[in-house]
Amino acid sequence: MRFQETRRRSIVKSVSFRVLVVVSDTVVIYAITRHVGATIALTIATNVASTILYFLHERSWDAISWGRRRVYLSKKT
Repeated sequence: MRFQETRRRSIVKSVSFRVLVVVSDTVVIYAITRHVGATIALTIATNVASTILYFLHERSWDAISWGRRRVYLSKKT
């Protein structure tokens, strides 16, 4: 029995994670630069690239069987 994530699940995971990271990045970048324009530009650029890389990373790992086990559910009577 083998389970794979759907593309939709990978996308939702990627987006929810990126929302969390965008907030974190924005706070950190603003604390360093104290410049709203630079903060917005850097936050957008780094997070678009990171979202794409994360999605590709997840899909690649989903194709690798290393570290997975088959689990068989027993019927309870």
